[in-house]
Amino acid sequence: MSGDRPGVRAAAVECRGVRVRLGGRPVLDGVDLTVPSSSWCTVVGPNGAGKSTLLRALSGVVRFRGEVEVEGRRLEGIPPRDRARLVSLLPQNPIVPPGMTVAEYVMLGRTPYIGRFGAESTHDLEVTEGVLRRLDLWGFATRPLDELSGGERQRVLVARVVAQQAPIVPLDEPTTALDLGHQRQVLELLDEVRRTDGWTVVATMHDLTVAGLHGEQVVLLRDGRVAATGTAREVLTADRIMETYGTRVVIVEGPRGPAVLPA
Repeated sequence: MSGDRPGVRAAAVECRGVRVRLGGRPVLDGVDLTVPSSSWCTVVGPNGAGKSTLLRALSGVVRFRGEVEVEGRRLEGIPPRDRARLVSLLPQNPIVPPGMTVAEYVMLGRTPYIGRFGAESTHDLEVTEGVLRRLDLWGFATRPLDELSGGERQRVLVARVVAQQAPIVPLDEPTTALDLGHQRQVLELLDEVRRTDGWTVVATMHDLTVAGLHGEQVVLLRDGRVAATGTAREVLTADRIMETYGTRVVIVEGPRGPAVLPA
């Protein structure tokens, strides 16, 4: 592993030749990807490029060919409970049972640690309460999740991921349906927790400007393959976006990265 060299982080996620077929159709076609430990990797690409499927593959929830390693271990050889302690997927539209309270939903993050008799330990309760307080959600603990606003609900979804305490966190469009203010709040919250807890984040995003701001590494998928990978400035060029999305844009350089604007 490269982590043995000074100043070079080990790989938290390694994908080699990953292929996925869904409904008889190829969705991922030989994806190679390396994500350094404790980094933020943003995956972009047009609809149907395979972004969500890539996250599902490296989370072990969809069958694939090729190799995926997480924390140096082959994914397919890890038992489901152990895998859930390593990888915590935040899907775009998670299923929430009607009437479930905020505290009950966040407690779902502790499922990989709960014993065979299904009783939460004192430690599980302490972790859940700590996460709720940390994310300023303690006052919502007993409220039904379906009564919250979009921004509050998204913070609860993040809280469930934090409670799971997995070092690798795939996030599928974590700002879906949020306004600009809530987008910034959720992304800054995620980045703060990543830095504090040493997460490795792999997040899909549609907004290319936001992707560039929040990704140390940007990966562009096209037709199920990696079309480019590198920094935002290296990947998000006007010519490449025109080739991939079929639309002209203007790239405006900012202090934190390029802004991608309609031409």
